[in-house]
Amino acid sequence: MVELEIVWLVRGAWITVWIVSILPLVIASIPTSKLNSFRELVLSFAGRGKILHPSSQKFTIPQKCFAHFYVIGVVWTTLLLAATWMYACKMAPLSSEEFQLSDIASRLAGGSDVFSVHKSNMTPVEHRFKVWRAVFLLLLMEIHVLRRLIESFYVFKYSPSARMHILGYFAGLFFYVTAPLSLCSNIAPEVAGFVGNQVAEFIANGKSHTSAPEFNLLSSISPLMKLGSLQWIGGAIFLWGWIHQRRCHAILVSLTNSFCSLFLSFDHVEYKTLLQGSLRENPSQAKEYIIPYGDWFGMVSSPHFLAEIVLYAGLLIASGGTDITIWLLFGFVAANLTYAAGETHRWYLRKFENYPANRHAIFPYVY
Repeated sequence: MVELEIVWLVRGAWITVWIVSILPLVIASIPTSKLNSFRELVLSFAGRGKILHPSSQKFTIPQKCFAHFYVIGVVWTTLLLAATWMYACKMAPLSSEEFQLSDIASRLAGGSDVFSVHKSNMTPVEHRFKVWRAVFLLLLMEIHVLRRLIESFYVFKYSPSARMHILGYFAGLFFYVTAPLSLCSNIAPEVAGFVGNQVAEFIANGKSHTSAPEFNLLSSISPLMKLGSLQWIGGAIFLWGWIHQRRCHAILVSLTNSFCSLFLSFDHVEYKTLLQGSLRENPSQAKEYIIPYGDWFGMVSSPHFLAEIVLYAGLLIASGGTDITIWLLFGFVAANLTYAAGETHRWYLRKFENYPANRHAIFPYVY
């Protein structure tokens, strides 16, 4: 019962955000002059940086506050990952024999258990698989938010004039709290109960009477190696999007300090070529833009947004595709970034007369 309450609470939050934020974006995207006033109103709330409407500066904050999202995202995701991983190791061990028997039974039944209809009488092995799948999803999310946090402090150089609306700021905070929770909401109550029991035991018995948890690196990692093909396909797609987003961010900014050089050192030659198309060669040119080239910029105007959608699609596939909560998360990301990419593309077209005519906004050959 508590599990269903948590799941529906998270889903309700996403549905509310869809109604409040995504529906207006969809309406504003309808190509008719009758909606120009409404479109400007929506852009005044949803816009940021160069696509923020000039009349919307009153309730704005510096765009460098983006770093707050990733600080919260890293702290929250790390806590969820640590608690879920600890619970999985202690309460949901997954041996090779159990996994093989579960896999054989699933195949005899006509399909993988990740696509089976949810059953209230889930077998212990199936439940353990679900727990370790949540660990895998949170691990991928941790990789993502950690990189974004590093970029926000050491890579991006926001112009002093770059602003974002305060409502967009609160939406970002909501996202980086709700997104990691969405990846493990169906097991969150039992994980919270486990952590609560561990804390209560520590308080009741004291440090001297509490047995230290046994840690075995192999047993902590090996269950992840036994996950299904969907998890590894989803993980591969996630990393594909992750790598391309990192490359596109390298093109969009000037990496001038030593830390960034170290951060990108493993493919320095490639990045030296890519950075020739950097939008900002030094801080004094922070307000000067040039047309970016390299990587996916050859096809779309906002490849970093496309890469974000790709990596969240990877998370969706790795989840098994049966959890409506993760579908709502993915839909929010796709809709929000598609709208932002469309506005960015129109800004480029207005700014540069020689802008490449073969580039689309975000989806190659489609939009």
